[in-house]
Amino acid sequence: MIMPNIGAFIAWGLITALFIPTGWIPNESLAELVGPMITFLLPLLIGFTGGRLVYDIRGGVVGATATMGVIVGSDIPMFLGAMIMGPLGGWAIKKFDKLFEGKIKSGFEMLVNNFSAGIIGGILTVLAYIGIGPVVTSLNKVLANAVQVIVDANLLPLASIFIEPGKILFLNNAINHGILGPIGIEQAANAGKSILFLLETNPGPGFGILLAYIFFGKGMAKQSAPGAAIIHFLGGIHEIYFPYVLMRPLLILAAIAGGAAGVFTFLIFGAGLVAAPSPGSIIALTLMTPRGGYLGVFAGVIVATAVSFIISAIILKTAKNTEEDDLAEATAKTSALKGKESRAAEFLNTSSEINKIIFACDAGMGSSAMGASILKNKIQKAGIDVSVSNTSINNLPADADIVITHKDLTDRAKEKLPNAQHISVDNFLNSPRYDELVNNLKK
Repeated sequence: MIMPNIGAFIAWGLITALFIPTGWIPNESLAELVGPMITFLLPLLIGFTGGRLVYDIRGGVVGATATMGVIVGSDIPMFLGAMIMGPLGGWAIKKFDKLFEGKIKSGFEMLVNNFSAGIIGGILTVLAYIGIGPVVTSLNKVLANAVQVIVDANLLPLASIFIEPGKILFLNNAINHGILGPIGIEQAANAGKSILFLLETNPGPGFGILLAYIFFGKGMAKQSAPGAAIIHFLGGIHEIYFPYVLMRPLLILAAIAGGAAGVFTFLIFGAGLVAAPSPGSIIALTLMTPRGGYLGVFAGVIVATAVSFIISAIILKTAKNTEEDDLAEATAKTSALKGKESRAAEFLNTSSEINKIIFACDAGMGSSAMGASILKNKIQKAGIDVSVSNTSINNLPADADIVITHKDLTDRAKEKLPNAQHISVDNFLNSPRYDELVNNLKK
């Protein structure tokens, strides 16, 4: 629900950073955008997306309508309430349609459809305003107060004990956008910035691990680490370093120590961001840093990198196992943890002319972006004139010739583009069979 709307969050963050009284270009008139966007726009987008995920556009409309109840029934930005009411609205109208499927007389379909959505949406809006809004507001305040207590007690660095292992288990988006983000948005709305936006997104711990592999790694891990470091640090795709940790599980200590050191540095400098940087690249962090806050943000990233690098270097240098690290095996472990994108399985053998290849996943980021980058590089080296890009499963372009998805998403992709040629894969990161696809394209 959150990730498809990250662009709107970033837009709000930029407007906040530019036009509030302490911003780069203070403007009293334009600063009036900040309040309505965080109060109405962002929660409504979340509610619409949640409803749409359950029951397409019809579910999205009812979900957004129901979300309005918790928005008006609360005095804080209602992100958590939107994440409840959006899917609930979609589910309710879906159940209604299924219940009356085939029972509506011909000619009355539009009437029933419109009024059923309106009535259900209206009922849920009132219920949300009266009952759900106050409950969610209380829960939200409890969470925010708990976070503030941790910050005041200078215990926030300990959060890295949970955040860094959680990232390896692919809970990074849930942690960042589901927990830290909504609370951070409220803090940023009041104080102009929030340190919570820096806890999970700091690229320093992963960057330090990859640097250690560059200097002290072996085999394929050492060879691939420089490219992975660039993608991680500049591109913000953190999951690219997860297999390197899984090759040496003890490296999770380096990630935790680096993360904790970075958070401690952020606290010392009073650092924070105006909105969640997504993806978590140094570029995104820079753009989301408020005026006068660059020293603290950069210092935290550098310290996290240095601590993570030193500990990783010690672990890699003292490792008893002298065999070359098996990146392919580690990547398979990563995919098992994620539950998707393991090893490439089905590649198309066709003589049809191919002009556009699309990698697709749920969010259109992360693994699909890495897969597109890897295949694009191979195709360019082969001198083949084929476009390769990535997108979300819901935004597949109609002119795609080949669609590459994880096996669990292939059926959805076929529903969207039944006439395209589909390749179902298990692993976007490390597939020797990419070469087979390149050879097929040559033919």
